[in-house]
Order: sequence, then structure tokens, then C-alpha cells
Amino acid sequence: QVQLVESGGGLVQAGGSLRLSCVASGSTDSIFAIGWYRQAPGNQREAVAVIYNGRTTTYADSVKGRATISRDNAKNTVYLQMNSLKPEDTAVYYCNAKAIISTMTNYWGQGTQVTVSS
Repeated sequence: QVQLVESGGGLVQAGGSLRLSCVASGSTDSIFAIGWYRQAPGNQREAVAVIYNGRTTTYADSVKGRATISRDNAKNTVYLQMNSLKPEDTAVYYCNAKAIISTMTNYWGQGTQVTVSS
């Protein structure tokens, strides 16, 4: 099992920045991908930024150049730094980990609200 706890959301003005944190615990050695997804009201959950195998990173087109995902293995923590925030970035942001223990399983955090005011 993997447990994920997010923090760092809040209300920010357009053009501002914030950093989200996700602390993983449990079977963290089994994680092969970890990252951030978001879901706005009425929309499907979408991937924002993901780190695969500790090295390869992918970003949604909508955040490229504005977001940076990073991982601190010593702290079992993954971060999402987002700059130049836009109102359309408003969503609940979820930390996701994909792990292989007996089978491949998706683990989700509880989510953290990010609201960008115009």
C-alpha cells in the first residue's frame, strides 16, 4: 500500500505562484510513476505533470513552461511548482502514484484545492 498526503493549495491571484507538496509513505519503493493530476468542476481529471522511473518528466501542454515537477527521494516527497498562474488553473489537485506490488495499482491523495482569482 502507498499513502499520499498533499499540501500547499490555496487562493492565489492570477500571475502568482504556488508549490504543492505530496508526501508518500508505505511501499514507496514500488512506485514507478508519481505526479499531479487536477480536476475542475464539470471536467475530467487530467494529468498535469508526472515523473516516470525517477527521471522522465511529462507535462500537460497547458502548463508547459509554467510548471516544474521535482522529487526528493530522501523525503519521499514530490513537488509541483507552478508559476504565472491563470484562472483556468483553478481545480482540485491530486497526487497520484503508480506502483507495482502484486499488481499495478493507482494510489491517490485526498486532493488540495487551488483557486486562482482574476
